[in-house]
Amino acid sequence: MPSDRPSRRALLRAGTLGAGALLAAASSGCARPATDTRLTLATGGSGGVYYALGSALADVWQRELGLSRRPAVLPSAGSPENLSLLASGRADVIFSTADVVADADGPPDRAPRALARVYDDALQVVIPAASPISDVSGLRGRRVSLGAAESGVQVIARRVLDAAGLDPDRDLRAVQFGIDASVAALREGRIDAFFWSGGLPTGAVASLAAARPIRLVDLLPQVPTLRRRFPVYDVGTVPTGTYGIQAPITTLLVRNFLLVAASMPDELAGELVAALFAQREVLVRASSAGRAIDTRSAIGTQPVPLHPGAQRYYREAKDG
Repeated sequence: MPSDRPSRRALLRAGTLGAGALLAAASSGCARPATDTRLTLATGGSGGVYYALGSALADVWQRELGLSRRPAVLPSAGSPENLSLLASGRADVIFSTADVVADADGPPDRAPRALARVYDDALQVVIPAASPISDVSGLRGRRVSLGAAESGVQVIARRVLDAAGLDPDRDLRAVQFGIDASVAALREGRIDAFFWSGGLPTGAVASLAAARPIRLVDLLPQVPTLRRRFPVYDVGTVPTGTYGIQAPITTLLVRNFLLVAASMPDELAGELVAALFAQREVLVRASSAGRAIDTRSAIGTQPVPLHPGAQRYYREAKDG
């Protein structure tokens, strides 16, 4: 006996891939032409890992899901803006860090649900190699970029500065630049340091290091305070040779998630995850951070629940 449930492909071709359109298609069994399909992915700055992986994912999803239109890839300031885009329905899939999404709020049907943990960001406090700055407290009075407005970089930068006893609004000459503007400003000597949270290596920072020798500030003195206040952060090491640095440094790691709204149909969420892993090598070619994408670690999305469609994929992958 035929089922009244729409086919997986019908859901994928059900017009605008916002919650409303897809749920309407699921309940009615009707699908609009494939040419009407829309999928929007919110990423980050064009010089960062979010954008590199997002652009590759757009190609993968178009090909693997049979979409007639390549998903739109939106550059953004980062996690806070992406979560706002998801809550408002202006994005269907987003990247976000664990520390920012932990405090997210919004309509229940647009609540974030995870498709996968994709890789871990490393906090990078970048200074010229010849700078006299030796630790975070040495940023006092300096010209420092804290990251773009509405970015996750600002969240973690302010927490680190507070742990070092610095008020960024009073103790620094702070500016709010994204990764591309921060790199340009440090290269030209207009700032003394910048904060960046991204995969290792981040392309824009690597390009800077090729043009001007740099160092990274060691965060070991701040780690105990930050781990006590914010257990969402892990401790990590940036190895010798990264960006040409001469010795390893201690830093903070924060998990990155690929998120969708709770209202996304299970079939679609499962297809997105399946394509992610089927074409993992494409993502690795786009960014070395893609090497961290693995079915075993992908389920570690606490404090964000996995989407039921993603749960089904991981369960079937394990059983298979």
